[in-house]
Amino acid sequence: MELIAELWAYLKARKKWWLLPIILVMFGVGMLLVFAQGSALAPFIYTIF
Repeated sequence: MELIAELWAYLKARKKWWLLPIILVMFGVGMLLVFAQGSALAPFIYTIF
């Protein structure tokens, strides 16, 4: 949780708002891979990347 707070403070202080979509997409893809790891959809998801 501290990492998220520090990242938010950095984005706010440095006005690097263009980084926010990149970080959110990376987080979303990471969560997709983690949650689909044990499912039957895993072979199809891994072929996308």
